[in-house]
Formats: sequence, structure tokens, C-alpha cells
Amino acid sequence: MKDLLGIEQLSVAQIEAILDTARPMKNLFTRSIKKVPVLRGKTVALLFFEPSTRTRSSFELAAKRLSADTLSFSASTSSVTKGESLLDTAKTYEAMKVDFMVIRHSASGAADLVAKSVKARVINAGDGSHEHPTQGLLDLFTILDKKKRIDGLHVVILGDILHSRVARSNLWGLTKLGARVTLCGPATLIPPGVQEVFGKNVRVCYKIEEALEGADIINVLRLQRERMDGAFFPTIQEYTEFYGLTSERLRLAKPDCLVLHPGPMNRGIEISSDVADGPRSLILEQVTNGIAVRMAVLHLFGGSQGLTAHPRESAKVAEILTE
Repeated sequence: MKDLLGIEQLSVAQIEAILDTARPMKNLFTRSIKKVPVLRGKTVALLFFEPSTRTRSSFELAAKRLSADTLSFSASTSSVTKGESLLDTAKTYEAMKVDFMVIRHSASGAADLVAKSVKARVINAGDGSHEHPTQGLLDLFTILDKKKRIDGLHVVILGDILHSRVARSNLWGLTKLGARVTLCGPATLIPPGVQEVFGKNVRVCYKIEEALEGADIINVLRLQRERMDGAFFPTIQEYTEFYGLTSERLRLAKPDCLVLHPGPMNRGIEISSDVADGPRSLILEQVTNGIAVRMAVLHLFGGSQGLTAHPRESAKVAEILTE
């Protein structure tokens, strides 16, 4: 496997190998020198056609901690403003002999299009409403780190599922690893036919009180208003009243239920500040774990064969390098 385009294409063994590799990578963070020479001499191009804080910075730091060089691209200051196409931009960077292209784009399928056209390894950093695989993987890693398992957990994904690439990556990863998933939000923000795609371990619920009952994890999603081309609910205030996660509603879940949010947060809309900053929140830990997971992805896909048929061998190499 040359490229990471989505969790849908990953086997359970490949997902587990990435999560296993992220553990020794995270251990690096406790050292005085937080670098290993895994990708020395390699170049990672960060091609972000949409705004990003966490994902872009996380990939840049992950690459540098693996000793790679980085090239940053900004659509607003590039030849895209003069009419250059996505493929022409990618071909330009290929001519610079970059080894990785990390791509964020507003169009679903953009990363796949580039991957078919270049020899460099392509990592999807979010394409439209399709997938955001490294966010899904870091969410899995965060859950596994705290709960020590994913199989059998009840995970609630709350909010704008229709427009969320994070939700799709989480759904693929969670269901493959055996979690039970409840999708909760207004009927207009739940994709039609989602249960047919992801199977019997996924249910849809339109009442937040019912959805949160017995939850081990709640993953709160932002309203993707920039992707909405119609009125999906009457007002923001009404959405918050019916679907905002508050400390009172959090009490309906299990006492040890933990809260995730991929960011950026709309405080006071989909999540209250006392929940976001409270003892059950893992939101900042997700940011830390994102660096480790992206280091693992760059390492595992950086070999001559990409992510191999025997990915656990690469995971062992990571442990040796970080001892």
C-alpha cells in the first residue's frame, strides 16, 4: 500500500500496526531530544488547500521529529490563485523530488486523484466530506490508551455526521475494531443508509438523552457550516438546546465516560466549556496523540514497500529506533 487515503482501505492488522507503532513514538516526547533519524534525507510536502491549525502543525512536527525536511504550501499565496490546477501543483512538487505529499482539500477524492498521478506517497489529511484517516487513527489511539480496548465499547458520535470526514473515518475504524457506535444528531444531519454501509454495530438515534445512555466515549463534532448549502436546522440556538453536550447531559453516560472533539470547537454550541475543559475531556490529549500517530504513519508508509502485508515487522523497527 503506497498511500493512506482512508481507513476504509486498511485491514484490522494494518490499523493495529499503526496504533502499536504510535506508542514508542509517543514515548519520544518524554526525552530531552525528541527526534529519531527514521526519515533523514526525505522530504514531506504539506499541500493544504483548506485552513488548518492542528493537522498541519501536527504533520509538520511529526515529520521533523522523524528528521525529515518539510515544504509548506498555502493555497492563498500559491499559483492556485492564478488558476493552477490541483494536479499541476502536485506534479510541480513531484518534480522537486518530494517523498511524501500530505494533502488537505475541499473536494472528496482529491487525495486519491493525486495518488494515482504521482510516485510520491500521498497521505490524505482530509478530503471534503469523505475521510480524515489520521484523525480517525488518533481518536482510536486515544480511546485505546485510556480504555485499554475498543472491542465492545459503546461510542457515541454526536453532531453533524452528514458533512464530517472525521465521522466516516471513525466509523470505519471503530466498527472494524469491534465497537458499538451510536450516531446522534438531527435527522437532516445523519447520512441516509449509513447503517447499511457500516453494519449492525451502528445505530442511529435522534434523541441525545437516549443516545448517551451507557456511553463509554462521546465524540462531539463541529457543525460544518462552511459545507452546508441549505437550512439543516432552524437556528443555532435550537441545535444547542437539543444536541449540545453539557455537564448535565454527560451525567447520562457512564461515570467513566470520556469526551473527544477533533477541533476546532464552537464552545457553547456543540459543547459547553465546562465539558470541554473538564476532567473527562481528552481534547488536548488528542492533539498530543496526533503527533505520535502521524509519526507512525510517516514511518510505516515511508519504507520501500509502503505499508506492507506484514505491518507488524515495521512496528518492531519503530520500537528498536526509539529505545
